[in-house]
Amino acid sequence: MTALSRQAHPAEVLLGAQAGAVRLPVCDHYSGVEARMRKSLALQAEMAAEFGTCVFDVTLDCEDGAPVGGEAEHAALVAELALSAAPGQRVAARVHPVDHPAFDADVATIAGRAGQRLCHLMVPKVDRVADVERAAAALDAAGATALPLHVLIESPLAVHNAFAIAAHPRVQSLSFGLMDFVSAHAGAIPADGMGASGQFTHPLVVRAKLEIASAAHAFGKVPSHCVVTEFSDAQALRTAAQRAAREFGYTRMWSIHPGQIRPILEALAPDEAQIHNATQIIEAAQAADWAPISFDGTLHDRASYRHFWQVLERAHATGRALPASAQHWFAALSVRSVD
Repeated sequence: MTALSRQAHPAEVLLGAQAGAVRLPVCDHYSGVEARMRKSLALQAEMAAEFGTCVFDVTLDCEDGAPVGGEAEHAALVAELALSAAPGQRVAARVHPVDHPAFDADVATIAGRAGQRLCHLMVPKVDRVADVERAAAALDAAGATALPLHVLIESPLAVHNAFAIAAHPRVQSLSFGLMDFVSAHAGAIPADGMGASGQFTHPLVVRAKLEIASAAHAFGKVPSHCVVTEFSDAQALRTAAQRAAREFGYTRMWSIHPGQIRPILEALAPDEAQIHNATQIIEAAQAADWAPISFDGTLHDRASYRHFWQVLERAHATGRALPASAQHWFAALSVRSVD
């Protein structure tokens, strides 16, 4: 084994075309009522201790959580809760749309007071790049100049502009807003297009999902899949999450009930066989100084190495058990992030 193979870390060698790609937890959990927001933060801390890493984001919701007329008080509560979160917890906030009367006050209060504690700000109903620029300017005015934006694509116009929106340097993730998207078609898409099965078969919904995922991947951003409203049907959720990941290229998904978090983690995580296979291939590649290898009769080079390293990254991000021989790679990354 040469000095290169002993020292080179897979994350350094295998950046390539994905050098700037964003990595996020695979689940984004939304809550807007005070008691549920507090419980969500407590659950996040418990599961981080269980898995050894923060496995889902908590997004504190102003758009659906704030009572009409009580937007200012709710924004202040969200800022307070974000500041109270323990170190290492990933806390975000969803504000009102940029054309809503409460938008500027939301951003000024939440980003102005707790911007240093937030992992991102979610902006709903983004239709065009101008909306992103408006949100970015509001963050800058609040002093949160480094805070990333996540945007919610909820209309045919937004789908049309998805690539331009994803290209904006402040945007970190694109989420699909299924129910608003269906409603925006004035009845042309039947109600079952919002369901756990219909959303994967109606051509207009399928097209929207593919456009959003493709736009996100084109610019190294994260495509985040919509909610499953049948939150009491665990199998429907698992099936939807698996289809979103395997057929549509989504690497993240919304949760609207605590019971959805673990099924999403399981559905978007690689299984034991995939983890074992990826570990063996990366070990063999490292031993070969990252030159092409033959593994089980199949040729592999840096293009496929990158894929298998991403499998291991996703396993780590979802709290999956890694073989002992793979654990040191992520321990090294933790040391570097602290340094």
